[in-house]
Amino acid sequence: MATVDTNFNYETIKIEREGKGEGITWLVLNRPDKRNAMSPQLHADCDDALFQLATDPETRVLILTGAGEAYCAGQDLRLFFRGTDNAPRQRFEAAQNSHSWRWSRLSRFPKTTIAMVNGFCFGGAFTHLIACDLAIAADEAIFGLSEVNWGIIPGGVVSWNVTQVMNHRDAMYYSMTGDPFDGKVAARTGLVNFSVPKASLREETLKLAQKMSAKNPATVRFTKEGIRAVRDMTESQAADYLAAKSDALRFHDKEGGREVAMKQFLDEKVFRPGLGNYIREEAKA
Repeated sequence: MATVDTNFNYETIKIEREGKGEGITWLVLNRPDKRNAMSPQLHADCDDALFQLATDPETRVLILTGAGEAYCAGQDLRLFFRGTDNAPRQRFEAAQNSHSWRWSRLSRFPKTTIAMVNGFCFGGAFTHLIACDLAIAADEAIFGLSEVNWGIIPGGVVSWNVTQVMNHRDAMYYSMTGDPFDGKVAARTGLVNFSVPKASLREETLKLAQKMSAKNPATVRFTKEGIRAVRDMTESQAADYLAAKSDALRFHDKEGGREVAMKQFLDEKVFRPGLGNYIREEAKA
């Protein structure tokens, strides 16, 4: 059962801890009456929270979701756009915070990140959905790139984001038509890893979070950084980068995972790499 961490006091979000010592932290967008639409204050709160949680020793996995019946309905049009029309400094600050937490901080977050899409996910919400390493949606969740319906394009980096994960035809179709689609379609198009009935969404998300929390944190971090970086490289660039990344991991891995795993597999015969993790000292304790 998750409990609110009162050490993190924010106006528009909640930070919750799952159990005791599990290493699972929830970042919950908390404007349920507005379907968790993103205001300037929410952007500032999320930006600060991600900065703090990046080095938080109690966080090994971060789950991002929304309170109530929505994941996030996109930008709050009244507060983010109309509310800053005549306030250029506030508009600039809100835009900076918006991009910072939804992409720069979240896509480079040093721990595993999981988006749990529990309901409505529209427009600008696609950016922080795609910034997360992994994503699970309720079958019943409703997604939409509805910008075309009211005379704008999917702005910020949303258009670029969807081309990173959705296949070309689906990205074009849903961006050009503005048609909504559900969690099952989101999984088919590659927008999320998989979808499940809403009744089991939290349970399945926690199973994935617990699986990731049990893995060597340095290995997970260097793996996700490597996968993200090589997508836009040539083969030779990727080979050089990944060789350097592999060497750096051995230096940074305080567990000495490679050596421990080799010993358990080759000498002790207690570990089979294709069937699970090596036996970590942390897990033995």
